[in-house]
Amino acid sequence: MSTADRPVYLRLRDHVIAMILDGRIAEGDALPSVRALAAEHGANPLTVAKAYQTFQEDGIVVVRRGVGMFVVEGAADRLRLAARAHFLEEEWPEVAERIRRLDLDPAELLDRLPA
Repeated sequence: MSTADRPVYLRLRDHVIAMILDGRIAEGDALPSVRALAAEHGANPLTVAKAYQTFQEDGIVVVRRGVGMFVVEGAADRLRLAARAHFLEEEWPEVAERIRRLDLDPAELLDRLPA
Protein backbone atom coordinates (compact mmCIF):
# COMPACT_ATOMS: atom_id res chain seq x y z
CA MET A 1 0.00 0.00 0.00
CA SER A 2 1.47 3.34 -1.03
CA THR A 3 1.70 6.20 1.42
CA ALA A 4 -1.11 8.04 -0.36
CA ASP A 5 -3.37 4.99 0.04
CA ARG A 6 -2.89 4.84 3.81
CA PRO A 7 -5.64 6.33 5.96
CA VAL A 8 -4.95 9.90 7.07
CA TYR A 9 -4.76 8.96 10.75
CA LEU A 10 -1.99 6.44 9.97
CA ARG A 11 -0.07 9.03 7.93
CA LEU A 12 -0.34 11.44 10.86
CA ARG A 13 0.82 8.67 13.18
CA ASP A 14 3.81 8.02 10.89
CA HIS A 15 4.63 11.74 10.94
CA VAL A 16 4.64 11.86 14.76
CA ILE A 17 6.68 8.63 14.92
CA ALA A 18 9.26 10.21 12.59
CA MET A 19 9.41 13.27 14.86
CA ILE A 20 10.06 11.01 17.87
CA LEU A 21 12.68 8.92 16.06
CA ASP A 22 14.40 12.04 14.71
CA GLY A 23 14.53 13.53 18.22
CA ARG A 24 12.26 16.47 17.42
CA ILE A 25 9.98 15.16 20.15
CA ALA A 26 12.03 13.68 22.98
CA GLU A 27 10.95 11.19 25.60
CA GLY A 28 9.20 13.16 28.31
CA ASP A 29 8.09 15.87 25.85
CA ALA A 30 4.48 16.64 25.08
CA LEU A 31 3.05 15.73 21.71
CA PRO A 32 1.80 18.70 19.70
CA SER A 33 -1.78 19.51 20.64
CA VAL A 34 -4.50 17.85 18.59
CA ARG A 35 -5.59 21.23 17.27
CA ALA A 36 -2.05 22.32 16.37
CA LEU A 37 -1.26 19.12 14.47
CA ALA A 38 -4.64 19.21 12.73
CA ALA A 39 -4.06 22.80 11.61
CA GLU A 40 -0.50 22.06 10.48
CA HIS A 41 -1.67 19.19 8.27
CA GLY A 42 -5.09 20.44 7.26
CA ALA A 43 -6.68 17.47 9.01
CA ASN A 44 -9.80 17.07 11.07
CA PRO A 45 -9.00 17.19 14.83
CA LEU A 46 -10.94 13.94 15.27
CA THR A 47 -8.55 12.27 12.82
CA VAL A 48 -5.55 13.49 14.83
CA ALA A 49 -7.25 12.29 18.02
CA LYS A 50 -7.63 8.85 16.42
CA ALA A 51 -3.91 8.77 15.61
CA TYR A 52 -3.06 9.85 19.15
CA GLN A 53 -5.39 7.18 20.56
CA THR A 54 -3.20 4.52 18.92
CA PHE A 55 -0.20 5.89 20.83
CA GLN A 56 -2.13 5.52 24.08
CA GLU A 57 -3.15 1.96 23.20
CA ASP A 58 0.47 1.09 22.36
CA GLY A 59 1.82 2.61 25.58
CA ILE A 60 3.89 5.19 23.70
CA VAL A 61 2.36 8.16 25.52
CA VAL A 62 0.89 8.89 28.91
CA VAL A 63 -2.02 11.30 29.27
CA ARG A 64 -1.84 14.01 31.91
CA ARG A 65 -5.39 15.29 32.22
CA GLY A 66 -5.67 18.94 31.31
CA VAL A 67 -2.01 19.11 30.29
CA GLY A 68 -1.52 16.83 27.28
CA MET A 69 0.06 13.62 26.08
CA PHE A 70 3.69 12.95 26.89
CA VAL A 71 6.11 10.49 25.29
CA VAL A 72 7.08 7.77 27.75
CA GLU A 73 10.62 6.65 28.52
CA GLY A 74 11.77 3.96 26.06
CA ALA A 75 9.19 4.92 23.42
CA ALA A 76 11.79 5.77 20.76
CA ASP A 77 13.50 2.39 21.14
CA ARG A 78 10.18 0.53 20.96
CA LEU A 79 9.08 2.51 17.91
CA ARG A 80 12.45 1.95 16.21
CA LEU A 81 12.30 -1.81 16.82
CA ALA A 82 8.77 -1.99 15.43
CA ALA A 83 9.72 0.12 12.39
CA ARG A 84 12.76 -2.07 11.70
CA ALA A 85 10.69 -5.24 11.90
CA HIS A 86 8.05 -3.78 9.59
CA PHE A 87 10.69 -2.65 7.09
CA LEU A 88 12.48 -6.00 7.05
CA GLU A 89 9.30 -8.08 6.83
CA GLU A 90 7.09 -5.91 4.62
CA GLU A 91 9.20 -3.47 2.61
CA TRP A 92 12.66 -4.97 2.23
CA PRO A 93 11.66 -8.01 0.13
CA GLU A 94 10.17 -5.68 -2.50
CA VAL A 95 13.19 -3.35 -2.37
CA ALA A 96 15.60 -6.29 -2.65
CA GLU A 97 13.69 -7.68 -5.64
CA ARG A 98 13.81 -4.28 -7.34
CA ILE A 99 17.58 -4.07 -6.73
CA ARG A 100 18.00 -7.49 -8.35
CA ARG A 101 15.66 -6.65 -11.23
CA LEU A 102 17.55 -3.44 -12.00
CA ASP A 103 20.91 -5.20 -11.57
CA LEU A 104 22.08 -2.56 -9.10
CA ASP A 105 25.31 -2.98 -7.18
CA PRO A 106 24.54 -2.91 -3.42
CA ALA A 107 27.97 -1.40 -2.70
CA GLU A 108 27.22 1.48 -5.07
CA LEU A 109 23.90 2.01 -3.36
CA LEU A 110 25.61 2.23 0.01
CA ASP A 111 28.04 4.79 -1.39
CA ARG A 112 25.06 6.91 -2.44
CA LEU A 113 23.49 7.01 1.03
CA PRO A 114 23.09 10.62 2.16
CA ALA A 115 25.19 11.61 5.16
